[in-house]
Amino acid sequence: MQFCDECGSMMHTDDGRWVCRSCENEEPRDSQVEAAMATREGQRDDGPPDVADATRDAGETMQEPCPAEDCDSEQAYYEMMPKPGGSYEVRLFTCVECGHKWRES
Repeated sequence: MQFCDECGSMMHTDDGRWVCRSCENEEPRDSQVEAAMATREGQRDDGPPDVADATRDAGETMQEPCPAEDCDSEQAYYEMMPKPGGSYEVRLFTCVECGHKWRES
């Protein structure tokens, strides 16, 4: 895969040249460079990436009663997340005992 030096778009091959569909920039093909490019066959699949739970890693808890009916916990992990549009943040909670999740209302 080759990316255009002018606009950053992905280029395609046309005979002996790489051609950008966005800005029509052309570059000559180089067989040595292309031989070093990774192919799907040459890549390995490590599966999906691990997702970190920052609230549990940080260990930050606060006194907040769990709203789940069958839980009496008064402690919750929390994190602040920006609202779409960036106007303000909302606090997200995860119960220390049962794992129930909710947001500050």
